[in-house]
Amino acid sequence: MIRRRREPIAFSFRSVLYVLYGLPLLWIVLTSLKSQGEVLSSQASIVFHPTLEAYRAAIADPALGAAVRQSAIVAIGTTIMCLAFATPAAYALARTRSAIVVPALTLLVVLQMVPQAANLIPLFWLLSKWGLLDTTFGLVLADATMFLPWAILLLRPFFGQIPTAIEEAARVDGASTIRTFSSVALPLARNGMLTVSSVIFLVSWGEFLYGITFMLSPEKYPLSSLIAVQAGAYGADWPAMMAFAVVSAVPVLVVYVASLRLLSSGLTMGAVK
Repeated sequence: MIRRRREPIAFSFRSVLYVLYGLPLLWIVLTSLKSQGEVLSSQASIVFHPTLEAYRAAIADPALGAAVRQSAIVAIGTTIMCLAFATPAAYALARTRSAIVVPALTLLVVLQMVPQAANLIPLFWLLSKWGLLDTTFGLVLADATMFLPWAILLLRPFFGQIPTAIEEAARVDGASTIRTFSSVALPLARNGMLTVSSVIFLVSWGEFLYGITFMLSPEKYPLSSLIAVQAGAYGADWPAMMAFAVVSAVPVLVVYVASLRLLSSGLTMGAVK
């Protein structure tokens, strides 16, 4: 009975969320199908003559292809770097039974609470000192440092739910710690690793602040930064900007749809554990 009463409330709440998130997306798509004159006209907010001119111009622009490649390299590189460091760290925190675990987890939570903007000056100084400013590797390194604490926190429960008896059996058979980690723990935690990989890829694909700060050459901008610089000194070409935004959202949508079930089950499993 209580569940039936809650269903209309839950449906209403979901409907409000769909509207809040859906209307901006609908506005972006509709704007990309308008001409510049129709965007600036108050009479063509909904009724207008759709055109694909903005998409033709965006696809023909060589900057779009370069930005897509840059975003793909940064997103894939950030995902690989985060997994390379977060996976062994999460496994160690899940299997260590000492007083250092609680301070380490507290430190990771505190690092997640630091605003991204607060890291700009220290990271800019470090990347400049190391000669990594305006380089793709420097941007990947900066993004990885931002997502690494979160990746460790999310991966740890997946390793924690692996029965220790399985690893003990492997050690009895003569497997070393590294062999147990690579041959036993990693295959059993693959769903968690895929979940973390999907989320990091989605977030790093659209990361904006580091991209526009640490990449000094406009031709090296990722997609998020390229969209931002479409607004020039003489105004913004809104249809072109929205067309860039729609094109940049297609890979994210594909990855999200492909990993939707994995994300739902993986995030819930990690949170509950």
